Amino acid sequence: MSRPPALTPQQQDTVRRRLADGEGIRPLAREFGVGVATIKRLSEQSERVRNVATQLASAQAALAELPPVQQHAAVALADKLRRISDSMADAAVASADTARQLHELANTRAREAIAGAPEKVGEALHTVATLTKMGNEAATVPLGLMAASRGAGKLPGDNPPDDLPTVIELVAPDDDRAHTAAA
Repeated sequence: MSRPPALTPQQQDTVRRRLADGEGIRPLAREFGVGVATIKRLSEQSERVRNVATQLASAQAALAELPPVQQHAAVALADKLRRISDSMADAAVASADTARQLHELANTRAREAIAGAPEKVGEALHTVATLTKMGNEAATVPLGLMAASRGAGKLPGDNPPDDLPTVIELVAPDDDRAHTAAA
């Protein structure tokens, strides 16, 4: 169970408003009987709100400068971009679920291979490797969206090292790889 907030929602709103009006963090902390860190957190939240509000005001001003026909086109494009973003988020959720299911299946097959007949372990490991690879590929979209949302700039798979072995090279002996390539 987490600790209750040091300030009520009404007090938090008051502090945010007063921070926006330029009051200092330390005097507010003393007045409300809380630590400076509590007020700083509210200050950071207020700063984010201020930044978004500034961006929104700038976007609205830029939109108003366009001729009416172009304003309509810009708003329609923004709506499409929001729908695309929502669709990609939905696709990422579905892909993450698929990746989880494939990895669970790979883990089940690996446990079965370990407990099963030793002569069939190689074949079972091929199945495990395939399922794992498919699970990793299914995870690319959600991982990419997560990385992009954090501002990482690079998506999984961008400039992978050339010297890493493939999954098959890791689990299949050389003679099995030749057999797999021929099939």
